[in-house]
Amino acid sequence: MKYILENPILGHITEQKYKTTIQWRNGEFITDEPEKLGGKDLGPDPYTLLISSLVSCTLATLRMYIDKKGLDIPEISVSSNMYLKIEKGQVVTYFDREIAFGQILAEDTRERLQQIAEECPISKILKGNAIVNTLIRTNP
Repeated sequence: MKYILENPILGHITEQKYKTTIQWRNGEFITDEPEKLGGKDLGPDPYTLLISSLVSCTLATLRMYIDKKGLDIPEISVSSNMYLKIEKGQVVTYFDREIAFGQILAEDTRERLQQIAEECPISKILKGNAIVNTLIRTNP
């Protein structure tokens, strides 16, 4: 098995309610829950991080394609949100994503860019079958 990241993401929480420190390859950042959920809103919450992953992956994937093809599209904006819906007795998660290019595009170009957005790795993960393996470890 080959991991995507060279080093795993490490998170840590102490007694300050819901404030976590996340360490990644170039530093660290704080996550927290909104005040209405008992946090202090010191950083993004897990839903915001998940949706941000979709937004940033979409933007990077589109920029790579646009640059590779030499298209004259200097600006891209992506907004996204998610909601939960009960269907057939199960909770289904929906992500809505809107992409804006700040200019009029030919229909074939627009359709191709939509296809490219659908191919961003985070889109594929969210649409696919993800498995979360969990190991509990105790430190004496």
